[in-house]
Amino acid sequence: MAISLSKTFLSITHQVFPSEKCRPVSFSGREPQLQRATSMGFATRSLRVPRVSSKTSGSLSSSIDELDKETREERRVADVWREIHGVDDWVGMLDPMDHLLRSELIRYGEMAQACYDAFDYDPFSKYCGSCRFTPRQFFDSLAMADHGYAVSRYIFATSNINLPNFFKKSRWPKVWSKSANWIGYVAVSNDEISKRLGRRDIIVAWRGTVTRPEWIADLMDFLKPISSNKIPCPDSTVKVESGFLDLYTDKDVNCRFCKFSAREQILTEVKRLLEIYQLEELSLTITGHSLGSALAILSAYDIVETGLNVLQDSRAVPVSVFSFSGPRVGNVRFKERMEVLGVKVLRVVNVHDIVPKSPGLFFNENVSPLLMKMAERLPWSFSHVGVELSLDHKNSPFLKETGDLSCAHNLEALLHLLDGYHGKGHRFVLASGRDPALVNKASDFLKDHYLVPPYWRQYENKGMVRNEDGRWMQPERPKLDDHPEDTHRYLKQLGLASHH
Repeated sequence: MAISLSKTFLSITHQVFPSEKCRPVSFSGREPQLQRATSMGFATRSLRVPRVSSKTSGSLSSSIDELDKETREERRVADVWREIHGVDDWVGMLDPMDHLLRSELIRYGEMAQACYDAFDYDPFSKYCGSCRFTPRQFFDSLAMADHGYAVSRYIFATSNINLPNFFKKSRWPKVWSKSANWIGYVAVSNDEISKRLGRRDIIVAWRGTVTRPEWIADLMDFLKPISSNKIPCPDSTVKVESGFLDLYTDKDVNCRFCKFSAREQILTEVKRLLEIYQLEELSLTITGHSLGSALAILSAYDIVETGLNVLQDSRAVPVSVFSFSGPRVGNVRFKERMEVLGVKVLRVVNVHDIVPKSPGLFFNENVSPLLMKMAERLPWSFSHVGVELSLDHKNSPFLKETGDLSCAHNLEALLHLLDGYHGKGHRFVLASGRDPALVNKASDFLKDHYLVPPYWRQYENKGMVRNEDGRWMQPERPKLDDHPEDTHRYLKQLGLASHH
């Protein structure tokens, strides 16, 4: 359904006052409409709106002038993409917030959000657990064509772990797959965007859970050596959470969609793309939210540990992870091994989110080194990897106080916080004009007086269409793709063919 935001937000000539209740407002002085994606009644792209400050004092125009000075700097992503991807561990880029890094983080966050927006989680759909769109239609269907990427392969996963909020199944007996779920995609930038980015960018985006973060109770198990699941590692003390590892490496040889593990699907597709574009400047960017963040970190480690990112001319393609609301993945030795391998990880979190604080509630990077040394052999001693960017949803004037823990874990809300963040102690000012209404796509987090309905994102008529007889029915979808024919060839090159 199309939703009008008329009389919803503050005019450009006014300041946002959190205490102003039920005041009819508009960002632009006119009545904006949310973009409508093909077949989908929700927006995935931002609307261009004036920047809005979070303070009730000070001049709005002066805050805009300050930002305009920043954006007038003659810097392009192509000139500083290595810094944006962590070559210097983002030193000096987070406080104050570098405006190019912010825009790139939001862009990659939207690529992760696309995994949720495209996922069919309706148990009454015969395709529940799959992606709604074909790879060729993916970004167009989500109104994200301007991102300039093309999906090269979908990723499917299976697991013997009980994950009720991750693995969705249809109530229809003739399901498309009884054991597979669509878990993400691999995409590559087109020529135009590659020129703007300064390199050909290969991205892997992982899906997280589609409902509340209850999966922590299912996965907060214990650490085990990463090599125990046939992932190469010279150090047996490098350990990761067993549930994450199993989800990454499990497969079902009787299922055409998950006869190859998610790991094998990722490695073979990345190898194929690196061969195609080996003469170009390249980057590997891996992103995910929540549980997808853990899988992003695991796959980044795997790509570098296996040496997959080293080209025939001995150039090493930089591998970076942009993690959103992710949990801890492994122990201190895993963290140290990631640093030795040169995998760059930037974790964006909401300080009120419980997921990044798990697992490892008692033994983690925040306790004394001596205590961590004593506890390093325990199966519950975890440590975060990389650099953390902490945001606080209480700094946004658009968001309300709520006891719903899932709001603090919401990805759209986190992207909203990124858009308004300029550094510690700085005012909350929307830099790009990303539409705050997107926060309420799948949550009830915006203040009521903005008049944006909670959970407003809807699949048009819940997927039902009228046939020639005027009866409502679920349409058939194009044949779901499983795996490219050359998967076995690349598995053999990677030394993994013997596992089949």
